Amino acid sequence: MRNPGLKILDRYIIRKFLGTYFFAIALIIVIVVVFDWVEKTDDFFELKAPLNEILFQYYANFIPFFINKFSGLFTFIAVIFFTSKMAYQTEITAILSSGVSFRRLMWPYFISSFVIAMLSLGLNLWVIPETNTKQVAFEAKYLKKRQNIRYDRHIYRQIEPGTFAYIRGYSGRDQRASFFALERYDGNRMVASLEAADAKFDPETRQWTAERYITREFDELHNETFTQHTRLDTLINLDATELGRVNELIKTMKIGELNQFIDQQQLKGSNLIGLLEVERHTRYSYPLATFILTLIGVSLSSRKMRGGMGLHIGVGITLCFSYILFGRFFEEFAKGGVMNPALAVWIPNIIYLFVSIYLYRKAPK
Repeated sequence: MRNPGLKILDRYIIRKFLGTYFFAIALIIVIVVVFDWVEKTDDFFELKAPLNEILFQYYANFIPFFINKFSGLFTFIAVIFFTSKMAYQTEITAILSSGVSFRRLMWPYFISSFVIAMLSLGLNLWVIPETNTKQVAFEAKYLKKRQNIRYDRHIYRQIEPGTFAYIRGYSGRDQRASFFALERYDGNRMVASLEAADAKFDPETRQWTAERYITREFDELHNETFTQHTRLDTLINLDATELGRVNELIKTMKIGELNQFIDQQQLKGSNLIGLLEVERHTRYSYPLATFILTLIGVSLSSRKMRGGMGLHIGVGITLCFSYILFGRFFEEFAKGGVMNPALAVWIPNIIYLFVSIYLYRKAPK
């Protein structure tokens, strides 16, 4: 279909679509911010968080995340709400009776979906990682329950194939761990280890230092050779950022940084690849789902049904939440290594694309 341009009808639908979408998003943001403020106000006052930091470092960076989080749901609701209203006021019937095809009617919906999808994509790839970084920094400073959870109590990372680092009780403030160990494996058998208590990490040189340490070596008969040493000074292939909680770490990476991190972890043979690939594919799949959810919404709500607008919204929300549920379900399989991450992330879009095509074919023409 060639570009049909923008007619009065197109501008009317685009205005209704985007107006309803942004109004719904603004409404839910106000509600979420109010409830979040009520929940955290004690911490804000007790830890003396300045008002300008609360508004501009926390909530200003909090809002983009929620815009994107609820984008798919409110795209769906916006489409169903105003399209159902048009259908019950016989506007859809009048438009189709005037010679406008249903395919042509989809044009302004496509333009609106494109605007929302590009907004969501930009937020996912570049904006939200930046805002997450600032939000995490604020929470670590002014929220009690978030102050000590940046690092796991037990950190286990693969340095290279067959070599693992185990770090216990790491403190990011003074770059120190209560226990540090390097373990080397041949298949499933440990062949050597290095262990030190009260070890300090230099993030620039990536070297661990300690006053004393021990080494242990194991032969094929499991006989152990134990040696004590002084003045540990060892270099390991582990960046300081990798010591943080991986789920939180990757949420603060822009797409370029995430791609580099995945390449780095692949060279190390890391077991985190599934989790990282899920994050990368999700950043693209969720925005593109906007087009699928819009097509389902228009196809459902463009006909009159006995249950009225409420039935349209009920069916639509059920489909939308089932899409989200399917996405989370398959993501867990991918993170566990059961499914290919790309397939797991994109399969809900593929399933609902077929659903949308079926509903489109059944829509009134």
